[in-house]
Amino acid sequence: MKRLILAAVAAAALTAPAMAQQTYKFAIVPKAMNNPYFDLSRDGCIKRAKELGNIECIYKGPVEHEPASQAQIIQDLISQKVDGIAISVSDAAAAVRVIKAARDAGIPVITFDADAPNSARQAHVGTDNRAMGRALGEELLRLRPEGGKYAMVSGGPAAANLKERVEGVRDALKGSKWTEASGSPTYCNDDLALAVQQMQDLKTANPDLAAIVPVGGWPMFVPEAYKSFVNKNKAAMDQNKFTLVVADTLKVQLELLRDGYANALVGQRPYEMGEKAMDILLQLKKGEKVQDIVYAGIDRVTKDNVASMLK
Repeated sequence: MKRLILAAVAAAALTAPAMAQQTYKFAIVPKAMNNPYFDLSRDGCIKRAKELGNIECIYKGPVEHEPASQAQIIQDLISQKVDGIAISVSDAAAAVRVIKAARDAGIPVITFDADAPNSARQAHVGTDNRAMGRALGEELLRLRPEGGKYAMVSGGPAAANLKERVEGVRDALKGSKWTEASGSPTYCNDDLALAVQQMQDLKTANPDLAAIVPVGGWPMFVPEAYKSFVNKNKAAMDQNKFTLVVADTLKVQLELLRDGYANALVGQRPYEMGEKAMDILLQLKKGEKVQDIVYAGIDRVTKDNVASMLK
């Protein structure tokens, strides 16, 4: 009897550390892996996973902005039986089915950056996009209170977060002397070169265009093409006749702002989103309650504080 007890104690001692070291596989699925904005969410995810010690961060998404490809990748992750999934949703309506499939398979699902509020997702970590849009509009109004004609460049037309930013810009400029140009916003579907081309097309179609507000950082993520566009309009910028207020604050964007290639930036915090996504998925895996929405905050950057942001 004594031997049996000792054996049971020894077995428990061997099993406990193994259980404590159980590793969870949490996947973070961006809209597009060729968008450097999402690299920051990946880095935050990896850093937080290492800190927690028992989490593996899997970063996997479509190379380009393709909602169907994103859905297939999520389906593959379900088949691989990952322990949790965080998705930046490309198409809110299309995501409902695949998110339900993951939940039906017992996999916790949250969204980050771009939400699907009518889906079975359990939480969202991201930006108050309406407030971010208002901040973009407010920066334009602060820089050019006299108004004029403006246009916006957006990403995917089905992305709920981008729709909210567009409406936020309009909220801020409502009742001002700013009027939105016909054909605004354009939709680049996260195609970086196309975003720059659309800026040029907007300027060509509206020679009196006084401002462009990209509600995501796409055009600045291809700096040489972006600078080529700005250089064609540099004289107007220097005379305060053409203004660029752009979303996001990646390092390349801060450098472009510092060098006079933009007037203001309003940035999200994708790195923190990646970190928080790991915390929330772990809570859900443990059966804990979580907040429905967690906001990571925004940053406003102008020539006055860009140096401190670059440190």
